[in-house]
Amino acid sequence: MHLSLFPEALSPTIGLFLLAASALTSMLTAVLGAGGGVLLLVLMASWMPPAAIIPVHGMIQLGSNSGRAVLTRTHIDWKVIAAFAPGVVVGASLGAWLLIDLPAQLWQLSIALFVLYLCWGPKLPKTSFGPLGIFIAAGVTSFISLFVGATGPLVAAFVKQIHEDRFRTVSTFATAMTLQHAPKALIFGFAGFVFSEWLLFILAMIACGFAGTWLGLRILKSITNRWFSLAFNIVLTLLALRLLWQAAMLVN
Repeated sequence: MHLSLFPEALSPTIGLFLLAASALTSMLTAVLGAGGGVLLLVLMASWMPPAAIIPVHGMIQLGSNSGRAVLTRTHIDWKVIAAFAPGVVVGASLGAWLLIDLPAQLWQLSIALFVLYLCWGPKLPKTSFGPLGIFIAAGVTSFISLFVGATGPLVAAFVKQIHEDRFRTVSTFATAMTLQHAPKALIFGFAGFVFSEWLLFILAMIACGFAGTWLGLRILKSITNRWFSLAFNIVLTLLALRLLWQAAMLVN
């Protein structure tokens, strides 16, 4: 493998590790419905320059979720996506206009508590999952995503409340996250981030992620909706607890 595949900020060893991580985390998301994107974000944050983490992660997740959406396209709930898309535009536009630094502990605590409620609390009223509720959820999470890059668990938990079928959940979530990550290239490009330096690495990460997704969907066919639902809630709960721990560390 030619070393130019990796930007100067990454050693070949770390670059190869992250390529393998892209495949494994994409497989995790395909099987369990969520979790892979946040895990990859944590790994990238351990070795990548801070200014590159969210824009590069956003492009990788755009490619990974696009691949998952294509592979599961027959299961997508297009009514949900039709309401989600305008919210993404509004939330991303507002975020690009403000370009503010949100207090980390605020979004960590908010996302964690709401994810835990969606997983284990009483179901929200059906009106919450109508076009207006989906629009609001899309707008809020798209706004936050520009600054923290970790709203996947919240979107996943919201989508899971709408659908019990595992393939319906995975496909609709993948499509929603594709829409949410799409504006990042334009917004961070205008903000001055040089994507060309990371282009080959991003493409390689997407390719590895697609391979992981393909394998994960093969595994998903062998499990039941009941097992998927339990595993899905456990994964999201662990991610929420991690956010709570991070918020507590910042307060202390």
